[in-house]
Amino acid sequence: MKKLLYVTHSAGYRHEVLPHSQEVLRRLGEGSGAFAATATNNVADVDWDDLARYDAVAFCTTGELPMSDGDKEALIEFVRGGRGFIGIHNATDTLYGYAPYGEMIGGYFNGHPWHQEVGIIVEDHDHPATRDLPDHFRIHDEIYTHRNWSREKTRVLMRLDNSTVDLSRAAGNRADNDFAMAWCHPFGAGRVFYTALGHDRPAWDSDLFRKHLLGGIRWAMADAG
Repeated sequence: MKKLLYVTHSAGYRHEVLPHSQEVLRRLGEGSGAFAATATNNVADVDWDDLARYDAVAFCTTGELPMSDGDKEALIEFVRGGRGFIGIHNATDTLYGYAPYGEMIGGYFNGHPWHQEVGIIVEDHDHPATRDLPDHFRIHDEIYTHRNWSREKTRVLMRLDNSTVDLSRAAGNRADNDFAMAWCHPFGAGRVFYTALGHDRPAWDSDLFRKHLLGGIRWAMADAG
């Protein structure tokens, strides 16, 4: 069985859902038989020189993590060398001071104008993270926007249905009003998957979100096409 390291260290805002998310990931892995998840809320507990025993690393972190330059480089090279990286929700709200991380994940948090039920448009069904999702679905979540992100750098899987929110609340955030909710791309020989969903329990308890996340994890582990 493949192995996933799930890191939930909070050097900034701590999301209350994190303990529940650890349990959901554990059950997703066991129930699908796709992976065994090891979770930690402290990056100091991670042996960054021994990442090779994992097939992928998932971040649901905030702030400037207390990682040495060598630890950060080990993470980047782990993915670049052919392993997987999964970013969940606030994984774009971390390691702002380490540019290679931003390049790997594809963008940085730029605000959360909406925390409500929204519509999500699936743009690409030819991916395990979206293959079993409808063309359009609704979910209650906190919606992130991103800077230093563009469609030219990644493969967009889902986007916000702008007709379901008050766009004036994001005035000045992105001139194009293009709010991707999930994307993926190769990184060296590895794979990166990011979902902007997952702020609180209603999202993590959604069957659609769980299917979406499981598909993304399996793809990042090169376990699905």
